[in-house]
Amino acid sequence: MRLVKTEEAVGQVLCHDMTQIIPGVSKGPRFKKGHIVAAEDIPVLLDMGKTQLYVYELEEGMVHENDAAERLAAICGSSNMRASAPSEGKIELAAACDGVFLVDSERLIAVNGTDEVMIATRKGGCAVREGDKLAGMRVIPLVVSEERLREAEAAAGSEPLMRVEPFKLKTAAIIATGSEVASGRIEDAFTPAVEAKLAGFGISCTYRAKPGDGRDDIVAAIAQARSQGVDLVLCTGGMSVDPDDNTPGAIKASGARIVTYGAPVLPGAMLLVGYYDDGTPVLGLPGCVMYAKATIFDLLLPRIAAGIQIEKRDVVAMGEGGLCLGCKPCTYPHCPFGK
Repeated sequence: MRLVKTEEAVGQVLCHDMTQIIPGVSKGPRFKKGHIVAAEDIPVLLDMGKTQLYVYELEEGMVHENDAAERLAAICGSSNMRASAPSEGKIELAAACDGVFLVDSERLIAVNGTDEVMIATRKGGCAVREGDKLAGMRVIPLVVSEERLREAEAAAGSEPLMRVEPFKLKTAAIIATGSEVASGRIEDAFTPAVEAKLAGFGISCTYRAKPGDGRDDIVAAIAQARSQGVDLVLCTGGMSVDPDDNTPGAIKASGARIVTYGAPVLPGAMLLVGYYDDGTPVLGLPGCVMYAKATIFDLLLPRIAAGIQIEKRDVVAMGEGGLCLGCKPCTYPHCPFGK
């Protein structure tokens, strides 16, 4: 710290909050710690009775917290995100559109492993809406060395740490398996439940079928759906090990490349994820999707709706946090499930 005359403080950084009292009106900080004194601030400070100020000296090679926050925001990226103006050394990012928020977790950890800097984000892979808060960043001290910022930038690498990928898929086919559904013995409760989940991402169901349990019949229904050019194929039910559960085999026989059959998530362990050669995703949905508010389907759907290819490692990584606690009432997504 250095003591300077107020008139000579332009360009200097305040070391503490400066309180202004207006009798009968207000009392509070007029200038915050870290504020860079501007010429127009001098009369206000003098009116507050501040003829001398404690300031930091920005030595060569040191960066003010506001400027440092802008450097951290730059390594986060700007794809479909909006940055706030620096405030008290902090910048926040918000979504500029509806989509899925994606974070490179390993590189984020590397950046946060750098002393004196921090970037906090919401969990990657989740659905966000325009205006949702995504991340906040700042440096810990009021001023930080240029060398420290360069360490953080090197840890981040040349690509942005995060982005929002807009939802892209528009149409889906729902193939409700089961002889009891095909025969009309029970009402198909699966299709409306899935349609409601898809609608939240702007996806409409344009093809519906009830082929029963026969593998060839399911394969034919999938082929018919694909001939209509749907963006997503969903097969409901028939995913366990009962003799009549032929959905996994039918999906494979339809020509799909199976990414995974099974997921370390409850509810939703019997999920199947696959892709056709043209990139169209196909999912086999276990019965829990019909009645549970939150399942593996809800965790994966944001990425699928944004056209992000699901890899097995993505599903495997969901084991930690993949246990639904069955809370009553259910508060998903404001809960630990999937996080």
